[in-house]
Amino acid sequence: MEITVRHNPAFSVARVQLGSGEECRAESGAMMAMSGGVEIESKAEGGFMKSLKRSVLSGESFFMTTYRAPDGGGFVDCAARLPGDITVFDASHGIALTKGAYLCSARAVEIDTSWGGFKNMWGGEGGFLVHATGQGPVAAACYGALDTIDLQDGETLVLDSGHLVGYTGTMTFTTRKVAKGLMNTFKSGEGLVMEFTGPGRIYAQTRNPDEFVSWLTAVLPFTRE
Repeated sequence: MEITVRHNPAFSVARVQLGSGEECRAESGAMMAMSGGVEIESKAEGGFMKSLKRSVLSGESFFMTTYRAPDGGGFVDCAARLPGDITVFDASHGIALTKGAYLCSARAVEIDTSWGGFKNMWGGEGGFLVHATGQGPVAAACYGALDTIDLQDGETLVLDSGHLVGYTGTMTFTTRKVAKGLMNTFKSGEGLVMEFTGPGRIYAQTRNPDEFVSWLTAVLPFTRE
């Protein structure tokens, strides 16, 4: 199978091209269109407990959808909830994704949820991460445009936690306040940041979904039932 991205960077769509009888998996509700004859099966992938962990802990769907191409092949188009870019990477390199970033992947790719540590929870990502491992392509979505940042061994980068999409397994990071002292942090308008140390690759989004929700909450009119 092959995943190509169209209409990027603002309103990206991932097209999954499937050979005869080939399968792919996608986040529930991600399908935009598909060719005729493609079969669909939605189930709790990996069993009830694994699906519950993925849904409750990492913000992904309880059910995952499997698409199977008919003889002659077919395609499935997948789109994210928020406008933005989509990146495709090889799962054999191993990557950790923040909540809501996973979009679709090859059937052989293992999607699991694990504890990322309190440092990740205080960074605003909920503590739990989605890990993609195995063989085949994986598509991840972001809000806004996507930045890919490669760090050499010992090189560091400070990233606002709300702009993180994912990072390779070789990366280490710590979470801290953006400025020294509570007052400086308050006056800067920033919260917690993640300081990564290479070697590895970071995927960042140019827009922060949580900031967008906070802004909408502030400007939308107050309603009473």
